[in-house]
Amino acid sequence: MLIPLILSGGSGTRLWPISRRNLPKQFLSITGTETLFQQTVRRAQSLPDTASPVVVASDDHRFLAAEQLQELGITDASILLEPVARNTAPAIAVGALQALRRDPEALILVLPADHLIGDNAAFAEVVARARPLAEQDWLVTFGIRPDRAETGFGYIRRGDALGVERTTFRVSQFVEKPKHDVAEKYVASGEYDWNSGMFLFRASRYLDELGLHAPAMLDAARSAFATADTDLDFIRLDAEAFAKAPNDSIDYAVMEKTAHAAVVPVACEWSDIGSWDALWMAADKDADGNRLEGDVIAMDTRNSLVRSHDRHLVATIGLDDIVVVTTPDATLVARRDASQDVKKIVDQLKTAGRTEHDLHRVVRRPWGSYDSLESGDRFQVKRIVVKPGASLSLQMHHHRAEHWIVVKGVAEVTCDDKVFLLAENQSTYLPLGSRHRLRNPGKMPLELIEVQSGSYLGEDDIVRFDDVYGRA
Repeated sequence: MLIPLILSGGSGTRLWPISRRNLPKQFLSITGTETLFQQTVRRAQSLPDTASPVVVASDDHRFLAAEQLQELGITDASILLEPVARNTAPAIAVGALQALRRDPEALILVLPADHLIGDNAAFAEVVARARPLAEQDWLVTFGIRPDRAETGFGYIRRGDALGVERTTFRVSQFVEKPKHDVAEKYVASGEYDWNSGMFLFRASRYLDELGLHAPAMLDAARSAFATADTDLDFIRLDAEAFAKAPNDSIDYAVMEKTAHAAVVPVACEWSDIGSWDALWMAADKDADGNRLEGDVIAMDTRNSLVRSHDRHLVATIGLDDIVVVTTPDATLVARRDASQDVKKIVDQLKTAGRTEHDLHRVVRRPWGSYDSLESGDRFQVKRIVVKPGASLSLQMHHHRAEHWIVVKGVAEVTCDDKVFLLAENQSTYLPLGSRHRLRNPGKMPLELIEVQSGSYLGEDDIVRFDDVYGRA
């Protein structure tokens, strides 16, 4: 059985301000209508003899992953929740343990959730080519044939061929991200491929190699998995045990040390979308070399990426090789060749205690979303959308009162011992300290305006008494 193992714990800081900790790039529709996560899952599910995926995700993203799987019609995936980030090697270990629970002979296809592949047929062909190697207990990685000297990727040097066709090879060497002149030599030699971070191997074989080269990591992963709790449709790894796992990548923990590493080169229009420049290179462009998205007017502008959000016009004049990205609460302007440094902006936001690296103005919740429209001294205005049949938790606030005005749909309101309905254009007042709940009993989304007033309006002023999503 081939089981896709989707790694979706990344934060995507280099695609700020679109990608943020609470909604990182893998769960965004950056290219096409589906998210990168959904594209990855669909690509894996299209392979022959493939079972439902195992997903390793951050606890903060559990409802995003579950909802996007449901949109694909996948209801039998396994979703493992990482209590803390511990890099790829421990994440793959717990995913392998879950795969073995299904099938003792399982092959796992390890795929980062935030990569883009333009040629799915070439990808399917290379997986088929790698599968016999994995069945012979090789740990197979996929090397991307380089088309330029790239300093943002690691490289793999091919060794001896493993077949007469010379399409599969031993790994001779893993190389960290090189300087530009070194990368040029690698590409010119024809002996190196980019390290894609995608792998195929037996789940049991990976765990054997991990036990040989990183036994403490394997012990931590086994312990975290053995004492995991089931929460709704999620498998919660034990936080204390998982935190003991060393924070290492699969390359460092296993692939650089094993004698059984193989590489299969592939040209499949791959990109890790690791920067705005990488997205520009992977995207379709107009005659001037521009990628324009949203409400944009570009005059005398070339080789640039300009992206606007709804109801916001961006105009450029006389610019080359730039990136402009706007959201409702932040705007990025950068040279394309400097877009790898966006992470430094995110670091500054964290240091300053700001929230723009963490949350979008529109914040998604398992019941729907809210949009912070306006705020000031002792007041805040939000637009709240509740999915059909969904409800917020029964809750109370110590420091604020709320007014709800229904804009569209019907709301069922609980306020202390009263339960009543509000139709469009009707409103209600929820006093400070009242126990209240909002539910959408209808078949259409419920939209309302919430006006908060009080001495403190932070999201942490919520006491939950009952919640269908296990947050009480």
